[in-house]
Amino acid sequence: MAKVDDPGTEASGTSGTTGPARRSAVAPPLTERQRERRRRILRATARLACRGGFEAVQMREVAESSQVALGTLYRYFPSKVHLLVATMHDQLERLHGTLRKSPPAGETAADRVAQTLMRAFGALQREPRLAEAMARALTFAGRGVSPEVDQVSRQTTAIILDAMGGLENPTPEQLSAIRVIEHTWLSTLITWLAGRASIAQVRVDIETVCRLIDVTEAGARGQAPRGGPVASG
Repeated sequence: MAKVDDPGTEASGTSGTTGPARRSAVAPPLTERQRERRRRILRATARLACRGGFEAVQMREVAESSQVALGTLYRYFPSKVHLLVATMHDQLERLHGTLRKSPPAGETAADRVAQTLMRAFGALQREPRLAEAMARALTFAGRGVSPEVDQVSRQTTAIILDAMGGLENPTPEQLSAIRVIEHTWLSTLITWLAGRASIAQVRVDIETVCRLIDVTEAGARGQAPRGGPVASG
């Protein structure tokens, strides 16, 4: 019988090895061994999703593929939705590392963010079944998945802020614009996956919403945005 590895006090409240576990509100940092186990789980999830999409990601198969006990998998990730949202965070984190090595070269912050998000889109486009599985998980995610969803949002924000030039103290208006950009990016991904939008339409939508960056950047400097003054109400 496979040994149930201890992922730390993340497993607090577990009553069995075949169902979702309740994670502690504040978990201690993982050990290197636990981090490596978590990486194996996420890699196995991505492989299964690449082959068969959302339906192909079954907890028992993930456990077998990553060589961990099923109970251990549930301690790390209480459900398939938790697992796939965490996989999206992992994919974005990897992408962020690549982008830092080869940053966008647009003239304006809006241009650079649009380029960055289209590169992210391109990475997802290369593995459409994985992209579909992660997007579905984000769509299904309820309040119980909030920590994982928040991680995805923070990672996306960090990617956008880096593309803007490493903005350290964004204004509330700039943060609001970033949230709208994030929502639009995810929405375009979902509509493209559903076959309701072409890549050309996705690009236009992304470039259009990124113009909000010019507006908020000009507002932070007390200037009119490029293309004319901002109407006041």
